Amino acid sequence: MKVIENAVEGRLSVAKAALLLQVSERQVQQLKQRYRSDSTDWVKHGNRGRSKPWALAGETRQKIVELAQHKYNGFNDTHLWEKLTGIEGLVVSRETVRRTLRQAKIASPQKRRARKYRSRRERRSCRGAMVLTDASRHDWLEDRGPRLTLIGFQDDATSQILAARFQSEPENTLGYLIVLRDLVQGHGIPLSLYRDQHGTFQRNDKHWTLEEELAGKQDSTHLGRALEDLGIQQIAALSPQAKGRIERCWRTFQDRLSSELRLVQAATLEDANRVLSAFVAEYNQRFAVPPREATNSFRPLPRQLDLDRTLSLRFERTVGADHVVRLSGHWIQLPPLAGKNGYAGRRVELVQQLDGLVSVWLGSKRLHAVSLPFLDCEHRPQSRRPSVSKPKTPRIYSFAGRPATAVRP
Repeated sequence: MKVIENAVEGRLSVAKAALLLQVSERQVQQLKQRYRSDSTDWVKHGNRGRSKPWALAGETRQKIVELAQHKYNGFNDTHLWEKLTGIEGLVVSRETVRRTLRQAKIASPQKRRARKYRSRRERRSCRGAMVLTDASRHDWLEDRGPRLTLIGFQDDATSQILAARFQSEPENTLGYLIVLRDLVQGHGIPLSLYRDQHGTFQRNDKHWTLEEELAGKQDSTHLGRALEDLGIQQIAALSPQAKGRIERCWRTFQDRLSSELRLVQAATLEDANRVLSAFVAEYNQRFAVPPREATNSFRPLPRQLDLDRTLSLRFERTVGADHVVRLSGHWIQLPPLAGKNGYAGRRVELVQQLDGLVSVWLGSKRLHAVSLPFLDCEHRPQSRRPSVSKPKTPRIYSFAGRPATAVRP
């Protein structure tokens, strides 16, 4: 104001005033014409107090706030913007949605904190070279249904979700075997698997049997043996940050997928898996990246591979003198071999498939099959000292598949 006043009164030239104000001489001439000695309103911009032509309409702003508070309650800013533009038909920018929510005192559900320094691991160059796996026990259905566990496999080169499934039980062998079957049947066998040190993958106990001490290593878990038979190299992560890609993926799922489940009011395990299937397809289309190399490292399933036997629980038992074997409180009567030959004292393998069918194998020959309830999946090593308990009267399953009348003493 003082510079223009001096310019109007002739104490300052237009060129000097333009230099002081860092504007052009033409602008100084315009300011001199607007100058009024009895007021300061001439300094204010002409559009001061007016709404911008491109400003968001009040009705649209109110609609965004109402949708964020009710229908899309809990959605993050970007996810909400996608719903507003894709479903509600609003033409707004993501930044406009964010600014509108903050002005309405609606905070973002994402909580952020300062992070420690960690170096990024380079992605594998092609699909199937490495697959990440993890499970997320979370209140996915909130208060509408049971607490669920999400188990999934993610390709390291592309971040594509290869297989995923909800289950009601906590992280266990059965869930991993089911999702692993979806993976190998849908895409093939990967070269390596990057996983954590959960007890389903490796033995974390300090118990060693005499046979394990003689062999110099502990027996594998059921899941570990299945991965070995498929020829999948296991890489154990020493921290959650080591497999940060799938950890960040689960964080996105806990945010976006929980909101999608809430949107359709999913309340059962079946509803959750149905929403998950559509969500994974949309997630892969939006967030998957192309690999550096077009080579596919997934291997096809060998023709001679018995996938039902490989992806199962397998137990070794010694055949009794009466050709009966025991499995988790059940007694199974085995049939005779050709020529009525016996095989008491021989070691057999009991295989319980994912469908509950238990088959008894003597080498490569299947002796018998019977349906039983699915057993406890987790590996529990037998104690060195046999426990003393009251004798039970278990049921004997004959080779015809029906309980026999005799009871083993």
